[in-house]
Amino acid sequence: MTSLKFGTSGLRGLVTDLRGWPSYGYSLAFLRHLDVENLATASRQVLVGRDLRASSPEIAALVLAAAEAAKFEPVDCGAVPTPALALAALERRAPAIMVTGSHIPDDRNGLKFYTPAGEIGKADEAGILEAFAALGENDLLEFEAMAEWEHAASALDVAATFVARYADFFGSRALSGLTVGVYQHSSVARDILVEVLERLGAEPVAYGRAEAFIPVDTEAHRPEDIALLKEWAGEGRCDAFVSTDGDGDRPLVADADGAVLRGDVVGLLTTRHLGLSTIVTPVTSCSAIERSGIAATVRRTKVGSPFVIAGMEEAAQAGEAGIVGFEANGGLLLGSSVERGGRRLSALATRDSILPILAVLAEMASTKSSLAGLFDGLDAGFSAAHRLKEVPSADSGRLLDRLAGEESFRSTFFSPVGTVAEVDRLDGVRITLVSGETVHYRASGNAPELRCYVEAASAEAAERLLEWGLEAAGRALGR
Repeated sequence: MTSLKFGTSGLRGLVTDLRGWPSYGYSLAFLRHLDVENLATASRQVLVGRDLRASSPEIAALVLAAAEAAKFEPVDCGAVPTPALALAALERRAPAIMVTGSHIPDDRNGLKFYTPAGEIGKADEAGILEAFAALGENDLLEFEAMAEWEHAASALDVAATFVARYADFFGSRALSGLTVGVYQHSSVARDILVEVLERLGAEPVAYGRAEAFIPVDTEAHRPEDIALLKEWAGEGRCDAFVSTDGDGDRPLVADADGAVLRGDVVGLLTTRHLGLSTIVTPVTSCSAIERSGIAATVRRTKVGSPFVIAGMEEAAQAGEAGIVGFEANGGLLLGSSVERGGRRLSALATRDSILPILAVLAEMASTKSSLAGLFDGLDAGFSAAHRLKEVPSADSGRLLDRLAGEESFRSTFFSPVGTVAEVDRLDGVRITLVSGETVHYRASGNAPELRCYVEAASAEAAERLLEWGLEAAGRALGR
């Protein structure tokens, strides 16, 4: 049985299941889906990018070969952040395929698909699966007859345009006076991040560059990443620390003491800095988003950028303006163009790490505030999140079904921490206790994991509640 499946962001699975025919076949199926739906443009170009995983070059070569087999012109963009590839594809009205597993371990990888109009939706996923199932013997024979793909692909440098997008909008003095630590690890955005910080007037300090892939998660933070940030903060050099996940579509932002800001708080600060008025965000984001009053309208969705994008489209159809989407992992989607001081930042409705990083730092610089001060000013409360690894989806599903549908089981389960006041079943099970604290369980769409998100009145209380939430779920799963 294959591990490959569409999750919250593209097709993901074990490298052993993805390499070879599946990489080729799913790419071929995507491009045939475009033809069936008349979504392919006259140029017949398809842009292909990749992250820095060990398996990504091999898989990218298969994607390029599939593009040629589908009678498209393959354009090799090399190692590049996902939002940079998406921007280039939108500007050229071309489809794109990004080879990345984002933040999941190096033994896994995936494919993200973009139509000429942007990131695929759930209907496209169904179309790709249908096209993959329809691939025939001739397709397989063509693949098997294909030697290692060495045909010439056009090359395209999309990084310069991506950097210019933000340098032109923010200006060369937006971050003047700030010293910013950059945790580079194996992020494909690591050099772009240093360059754009310099272009905006900051002094970047590079830390932790790695040759082997490191699965940095911007939501369920690894203890070793937190320890590194604290260690570098101890040097007293930096006003803030920034990083991204592996493919550069989710930010990590920490204050001068190495304390990490939650991604939804980063999104909220970005919304305020850019003057946006409509927020679309999953149910996992903190309840302070509504309390803050920063946005006139807040729309909640299931977790995953396809759901956020759908919510943003609904907001636009309803005539709402200043639309932004973001997730608890920090990935931010700009649904409306922003104009300020005669400069214009065009919409980019795919997850981006660079914009929220720059917006938060620019807010620091313009208000002469520390990052900790900006956070305190929001009165956002405290959240924490982590995961239980190696939890099969069937096991997660049984636990979530019981928590959602069996009142006696639910009451007994949560009795050590309080009385259940509300149950939200939009995505997983989100419990609000009488105390106002929340515990939210949901199965990851990208890996065999059960995720737990909590909110409480203090950082210490949030950590205690998270520890309890993980232990309680583990016991219920028979661990």
